[in-house]
Amino acid sequence: MFNLDLFKNIGVSLYLFIYLIIPYPAITQTLKVEFIRNLESSLNARDLEFLKKNFRNDDNQNIQKQFSKIINDFPESKWKIKKLKSNIPNKDILRIKVSGKKIVNGEIHILESNFDYLFSIVNGKIAEGIIKNLFTTIRNDDKKININFKIPDRVLTGSKYDIDIILNEPLEEVIIAGAIKPHQVNSFFEQEILLEPLVSGGIFKMTRAPSKPGIQIWSGIIAHPEGMITFTKSINIVDEL
Repeated sequence: MFNLDLFKNIGVSLYLFIYLIIPYPAITQTLKVEFIRNLESSLNARDLEFLKKNFRNDDNQNIQKQFSKIINDFPESKWKIKKLKSNIPNKDILRIKVSGKKIVNGEIHILESNFDYLFSIVNGKIAEGIIKNLFTTIRNDDKKININFKIPDRVLTGSKYDIDIILNEPLEEVIIAGAIKPHQVNSFFEQEILLEPLVSGGIFKMTRAPSKPGIQIWSGIIAHPEGMITFTKSINIVDEL
Protein backbone atom coordinates (compact mmCIF):
# COMPACT_ATOMS: atom_id res chain seq x y z
CA MET A 1 0.00 0.00 0.00
CA PHE A 2 1.10 3.58 -0.48
CA ASN A 3 0.18 6.89 1.09
CA LEU A 4 -2.53 8.67 -0.88
CA ASP A 5 -1.72 11.92 0.96
CA LEU A 6 1.27 12.25 -1.35
CA PHE A 7 -1.15 13.01 -4.18
CA LYS A 8 -3.36 15.57 -2.47
CA ASN A 9 -3.38 19.11 -3.84
CA ILE A 10 -0.70 18.53 -6.43
CA GLY A 11 -0.79 19.04 -10.13
CA VAL A 12 0.77 16.46 -12.40
CA SER A 13 2.03 17.85 -15.70
CA LEU A 14 1.16 15.82 -18.76
CA TYR A 15 3.00 16.42 -21.96
CA LEU A 16 0.69 16.05 -24.92
CA PHE A 17 3.00 15.16 -27.72
CA ILE A 18 1.98 16.40 -31.14
CA TYR A 19 4.71 14.80 -33.20
CA LEU A 20 5.75 16.54 -36.36
CA ILE A 21 5.94 15.49 -39.95
CA ILE A 22 8.54 17.20 -42.12
CA PRO A 23 8.30 17.57 -45.90
CA TYR A 24 10.90 16.65 -48.46
CA PRO A 25 11.72 19.26 -51.15
CA ALA A 26 9.77 18.97 -54.39
CA ILE A 27 7.46 16.23 -53.18
CA THR A 28 5.49 14.70 -56.01
CA GLN A 29 1.79 13.94 -55.77
CA THR A 30 2.65 10.28 -55.16
CA LEU A 31 4.78 9.62 -52.10
CA LYS A 32 7.75 7.40 -52.82
CA VAL A 33 9.75 5.03 -50.66
CA GLU A 34 12.67 7.45 -50.79
CA PHE A 35 10.56 10.20 -49.27
CA ILE A 36 9.46 8.00 -46.36
CA ARG A 37 13.05 6.95 -45.74
CA ASN A 38 14.35 10.54 -45.78
CA LEU A 39 11.51 11.70 -43.55
CA GLU A 40 12.20 9.04 -40.95
CA SER A 41 15.96 9.62 -41.08
CA SER A 42 15.56 13.38 -40.64
CA LEU A 43 13.39 12.98 -37.56
CA ASN A 44 15.76 10.49 -35.97
CA ALA A 45 18.79 12.66 -36.83
CA ARG A 46 17.25 15.71 -35.07
CA ASP A 47 17.73 17.72 -38.25
CA LEU A 48 16.22 21.05 -37.17
CA GLU A 49 17.69 22.83 -40.17
CA PHE A 50 15.84 20.41 -42.41
CA LEU A 51 12.66 21.35 -40.57
CA LYS A 52 13.32 25.04 -41.03
CA LYS A 53 13.95 24.76 -44.74
CA ASN A 54 11.06 22.50 -45.64
CA PHE A 55 8.04 23.55 -43.62
CA ARG A 56 5.91 26.45 -44.72
CA ASN A 57 7.16 29.77 -43.40
CA ASP A 58 4.12 30.47 -41.22
CA ASP A 59 4.69 27.22 -39.30
CA ASN A 60 8.47 27.33 -38.92
CA GLN A 61 8.80 28.89 -35.47
CA ASN A 62 6.05 26.83 -33.88
CA ILE A 63 7.30 23.57 -35.42
CA GLN A 64 10.89 24.10 -34.27
CA LYS A 65 9.73 24.96 -30.75
CA GLN A 66 7.58 21.82 -30.52
CA PHE A 67 10.19 19.53 -32.00
CA SER A 68 12.87 20.90 -29.64
CA LYS A 69 10.65 20.23 -26.65
CA ILE A 70 10.04 16.64 -27.70
CA ILE A 71 13.72 15.78 -28.10
CA ASN A 72 14.57 17.61 -24.86
CA ASP A 73 12.01 15.56 -22.94
CA PHE A 74 12.94 12.25 -24.59
CA PRO A 75 16.44 12.59 -26.08
CA GLU A 76 16.54 8.95 -27.23
CA SER A 77 13.15 8.95 -28.94
CA LYS A 78 12.89 7.13 -32.27
CA TRP A 79 10.41 7.50 -35.13
CA LYS A 80 9.10 4.78 -37.42
CA ILE A 81 6.95 5.70 -40.41
CA LYS A 82 4.96 3.82 -43.00
CA LYS A 83 2.54 4.94 -45.68
CA LEU A 84 -1.10 3.88 -45.52
CA LYS A 85 -3.56 3.63 -48.37
CA SER A 86 -5.74 6.74 -48.49
CA ASN A 87 -9.35 6.76 -49.64
CA ILE A 88 -9.58 10.53 -49.23
CA PRO A 89 -9.07 12.53 -52.46
CA ASN A 90 -5.86 14.61 -52.51
CA LYS A 91 -4.83 13.36 -49.08
CA ASP A 92 -1.96 11.10 -48.06
CA ILE A 93 -1.74 9.21 -44.77
CA LEU A 94 1.33 8.25 -42.79
CA ARG A 95 1.28 6.01 -39.73
CA ILE A 96 3.79 7.20 -37.15
CA LYS A 97 5.18 5.34 -34.16
CA VAL A 98 7.34 7.16 -31.62
CA SER A 99 9.12 5.42 -28.77
CA GLY A 100 11.58 6.62 -26.19
CA LYS A 101 12.69 6.57 -22.59
CA LYS A 102 14.22 8.83 -19.98
CA ILE A 103 15.37 8.49 -16.37
CA VAL A 104 13.84 10.79 -13.75
CA ASN A 105 14.90 10.46 -10.11
CA GLY A 106 16.26 7.00 -10.86
CA GLU A 107 13.03 5.80 -12.50
CA ILE A 108 12.74 4.84 -16.17
CA HIS A 109 9.85 6.51 -17.99
CA ILE A 110 8.78 4.83 -21.23
CA LEU A 111 7.09 6.75 -24.04
CA GLU A 112 4.95 5.04 -26.67
CA SER A 113 2.96 7.06 -29.18
CA ASN A 114 1.03 6.00 -32.27
CA PHE A 115 -0.95 8.21 -34.64
CA ASP A 116 -1.95 8.79 -38.25
CA TYR A 117 -1.03 11.98 -40.10
CA LEU A 118 -3.28 13.17 -42.94
CA PHE A 119 -1.98 15.89 -45.23
CA SER A 120 -2.02 17.45 -48.67
CA ILE A 121 0.90 18.36 -50.93
CA VAL A 122 0.83 22.05 -51.87
CA ASN A 123 3.54 23.54 -54.08
CA GLY A 124 5.80 20.59 -53.39
CA LYS A 125 5.48 20.74 -49.60
CA ILE A 126 3.37 19.01 -46.99
CA ALA A 127 0.51 21.21 -45.83
CA GLU A 128 -2.88 21.08 -44.09
CA GLY A 129 -1.75 18.30 -41.78
CA ILE A 130 -4.14 16.68 -39.32
CA ILE A 131 -3.24 14.21 -36.57
CA LYS A 132 -5.78 11.43 -36.03
CA ASN A 133 -6.05 8.26 -33.96
CA LEU A 134 -3.45 9.52 -31.51
CA PHE A 135 -2.73 7.33 -28.50
CA THR A 136 0.24 8.16 -26.28
CA THR A 137 1.31 6.67 -22.97
CA ILE A 138 4.17 7.56 -20.64
CA ARG A 139 4.68 5.07 -17.83
CA ASN A 140 7.28 4.21 -15.20
CA ASP A 141 5.80 0.94 -13.92
CA ASP A 142 7.90 -1.40 -16.10
CA LYS A 143 4.58 -2.72 -17.51
CA LYS A 144 3.69 -4.19 -14.10
CA ILE A 145 0.25 -2.57 -14.07
CA ASN A 146 -2.23 -4.63 -16.08
CA ILE A 147 -4.32 -1.86 -17.60
CA ASN A 148 -6.83 -1.73 -20.45
CA PHE A 149 -7.82 1.46 -22.28
CA LYS A 150 -11.30 1.40 -23.77
CA ILE A 151 -11.60 4.71 -25.59
CA PRO A 152 -13.29 4.87 -29.01
CA ASP A 153 -11.42 6.07 -32.09
CA ARG A 154 -14.46 7.92 -33.44
CA VAL A 155 -17.99 8.80 -32.35
CA LEU A 156 -20.98 10.59 -33.82
CA THR A 157 -21.51 14.29 -33.20
CA GLY A 158 -23.65 14.92 -30.14
CA SER A 159 -23.71 11.26 -29.08
CA LYS A 160 -22.97 9.87 -25.64
CA TYR A 161 -19.98 7.56 -25.28
CA ASP A 162 -17.98 5.81 -22.57
CA ILE A 163 -14.35 6.16 -21.57
CA ASP A 164 -13.12 3.25 -19.46
CA ILE A 165 -9.59 2.87 -18.07
CA ILE A 166 -9.62 -0.52 -16.40
CA LEU A 167 -7.11 -2.13 -14.05
CA ASN A 168 -7.58 -5.81 -14.74
CA GLU A 169 -6.24 -7.18 -11.46
CA PRO A 170 -8.22 -6.90 -8.17
CA LEU A 171 -7.11 -3.94 -6.07
CA GLU A 172 -7.63 -5.64 -2.67
CA GLU A 173 -5.96 -3.19 -0.24
CA VAL A 174 -4.19 -1.21 -2.93
CA ILE A 175 -5.10 2.49 -3.13
CA ILE A 176 -4.97 4.23 -6.49
CA ALA A 177 -5.55 7.79 -7.65
CA GLY A 178 -6.20 9.30 -11.05
CA ALA A 179 -8.04 11.79 -13.21
CA ILE A 180 -9.00 12.53 -16.79
CA LYS A 181 -9.87 15.74 -18.62
CA PRO A 182 -10.51 17.01 -22.16
CA HIS A 183 -8.59 19.81 -23.80
CA GLN A 184 -8.52 21.74 -27.03
CA VAL A 185 -6.49 20.50 -29.99
CA ASN A 186 -4.37 23.66 -30.16
CA SER A 187 -3.94 24.15 -26.41
CA PHE A 188 -0.59 24.26 -24.64
CA PHE A 189 1.44 21.07 -24.39
CA GLU A 190 1.45 21.01 -20.60
CA GLN A 191 -1.87 20.15 -19.02
CA GLU A 192 -2.29 20.14 -15.24
CA ILE A 193 -4.50 17.39 -13.87
CA LEU A 194 -5.37 17.13 -10.17
CA LEU A 195 -5.35 13.57 -8.86
CA GLU A 196 -8.28 12.21 -6.90
CA PRO A 197 -8.76 8.89 -5.07
CA LEU A 198 -10.36 6.22 -7.25
CA VAL A 199 -12.76 4.00 -5.33
CA SER A 200 -13.08 1.53 -8.21
CA GLY A 201 -10.50 -0.25 -10.32
CA GLY A 202 -9.87 2.54 -12.80
CA ILE A 203 -11.57 5.52 -14.44
CA PHE A 204 -15.10 5.15 -15.78
CA LYS A 205 -16.66 8.14 -17.48
CA MET A 206 -19.66 8.80 -19.70
CA THR A 207 -19.46 11.93 -21.80
CA ARG A 208 -21.05 13.57 -24.83
CA ALA A 209 -19.36 14.38 -28.13
CA PRO A 210 -19.33 17.97 -29.42
CA SER A 211 -22.11 18.98 -31.78
CA LYS A 212 -19.73 19.68 -34.67
CA PRO A 213 -17.25 17.36 -36.44
CA GLY A 214 -13.63 17.64 -35.40
CA ILE A 215 -11.18 16.11 -32.95
CA GLN A 216 -11.59 15.78 -29.20
CA ILE A 217 -8.59 14.94 -27.02
CA TRP A 218 -8.59 13.36 -23.57
CA SER A 219 -5.63 13.17 -21.21
CA GLY A 220 -5.38 11.37 -17.90
CA ILE A 221 -3.24 9.71 -15.30
CA ILE A 222 -3.32 6.65 -13.09
CA ALA A 223 -1.17 6.59 -9.92
CA HIS A 224 -0.56 3.11 -8.50
CA PRO A 225 1.93 1.71 -5.97
CA GLU A 226 3.78 0.15 -8.92
CA GLY A 227 4.12 3.50 -10.72
CA MET A 228 2.31 6.08 -12.81
CA ILE A 229 0.76 5.96 -16.27
CA THR A 230 -0.17 9.10 -18.18
CA PHE A 231 -2.11 8.86 -21.41
CA THR A 232 -3.46 10.99 -24.25
CA LYS A 233 -6.09 9.84 -26.74
CA SER A 234 -7.68 11.65 -29.67
CA ILE A 235 -11.22 10.87 -30.80
CA ASN A 236 -12.57 11.73 -34.24
CA ILE A 237 -15.96 13.42 -34.00
CA VAL A 238 -17.85 12.63 -37.21
CA ASP A 239 -21.34 13.29 -38.56
CA GLU A 240 -21.67 9.73 -39.90
CA LEU A 241 -20.00 6.41 -39.09
